[in-house]
Amino acid sequence: MTDTAAPTSPPNPASPSIALALGAGGARGLAQIGVIEVLQERGMYVEAVAGTSCGALVGGCFAAGKLTELRDWMLKTTRNEMLRLLDPGLGRPAMFTGNRLLRTLREVIGEPRIEDMPIDFTAIAVDLLRQREVWLRQGDLWDALRASFAIPGIFTPMRIGGMELVDGGLLAPLPITATRIAGSHRVIAVDIHGRPQPRADEPVREIKAQHDAPDPGVLGRWMERHFGDDGKVPTHRFGLMEVMARALDTMQERISRVQLALEPPELLIHIPRDACQFYEFWRGAELIDIGRREADKALDAAGY
Repeated sequence: MTDTAAPTSPPNPASPSIALALGAGGARGLAQIGVIEVLQERGMYVEAVAGTSCGALVGGCFAAGKLTELRDWMLKTTRNEMLRLLDPGLGRPAMFTGNRLLRTLREVIGEPRIEDMPIDFTAIAVDLLRQREVWLRQGDLWDALRASFAIPGIFTPMRIGGMELVDGGLLAPLPITATRIAGSHRVIAVDIHGRPQPRADEPVREIKAQHDAPDPGVLGRWMERHFGDDGKVPTHRFGLMEVMARALDTMQERISRVQLALEPPELLIHIPRDACQFYEFWRGAELIDIGRREADKALDAAGY
């Protein structure tokens, strides 16, 4: 198991100094733990990190020297334990408040302040009222991370500085620009929306606007199962979580492509978009292995 504590100085003067841009993508962001492990094994010195959403969680814990603690907690936390940490946001503008999850993470990681951490760190959030990016570079780490992963509809907004802050993935799913403020380092970006297969980008320009038959409800499915012609249960299209996941992925993948075209990093590591659903945080071990594999592949191809 790799020690992922953040070094305070390069292992040797010849070690390449880099800045990391860690992307948004729900549970797939845990693959970035494996990416960081590989970078450290290859002697690369990370001098600055910018992260969005789960990328902010991974990057913030790494910059605080606590990535090992985050990884170990993720690997031992079961699906049911993870779900029990989601406290309902009754009467609030989202499904969950995130308070119970944050209390647990504070107990596991501690309560570092961003300005005191050994690695320069920026968490990206979005000011919901003014529709702009907000770069959080000082103050309580967990307040910054909670703002950065406040997915609208999932977690309630985080109020900081008179702003209602939500998930940074709305505007900056791959925060390359934020890494540049730390100096002229080589930027390695981790894109969580790698295409599992080629996709046609041409829009469907002509189609008859007539909706398909709706899926039957619970009673309708029971009736069809017991009294239908063939006894087959109709196939569901999408559940609520999958609709939200696919909508976020679609938006973030397109914005990431624009960001990469405008400001390409020195090295890009792709995590396949079909690695998991965005809420499957209990698949940490598998995702970390995927991150290690994709990092090795990209670094070998680039000659690092």
